Amino acid sequence: MDIENAAGFSGVPDGFERLWTPYRMAYIEGGERPKTGAARECPFCLASKGDDVEKLIVYRGELAFAVLNLFPYSPGHLLVCPYRHVADYTDITAGEANEIAALSAQAMRVLRKVSSPAGFNLGINQGQVAGAGIAAHLHQHVVPRWHGDSNFFPIIAQTKAIPQLLGDTRKLLADAWG
Repeated sequence: MDIENAAGFSGVPDGFERLWTPYRMAYIEGGERPKTGAARECPFCLASKGDDVEKLIVYRGELAFAVLNLFPYSPGHLLVCPYRHVADYTDITAGEANEIAALSAQAMRVLRKVSSPAGFNLGINQGQVAGAGIAAHLHQHVVPRWHGDSNFFPIIAQTKAIPQLLGDTRKLLADAWG
């Protein structure tokens, strides 16, 4: 079957390798995401006002904080968020930008100390179209990576291997933050 006649069929070879991640559909379809951009529904705003252990906050700075991702790509996947409910990177203050950068760097140092990742993915998905699950509140991802950390479990067994409970990860990182 040639590509012109294959429109609408999944799995047709087109030169791209794909990693299907159906386990993330619960998140993509809205799970924990706010229904609007309102701060009163924002999980980051709510977390910032809650108990650190319960809300999985690892560290609180003056203008930003580090919190574990409830839907981690890998163990220790942190989000660095300003306290202020702001959506766009161009709208944060210089102080917020500096603290987000400093906390991201400290997160990398702490993760290296406690779990020895081989590398990191760092990034901000700006806007829903760019992949931001919670586009209404800016957040920087700090994702530790290890050789071979992506495997066949999510695809074949609909199982994601996260070897540590979020609460245990939070305690380990918070204790090491220093």
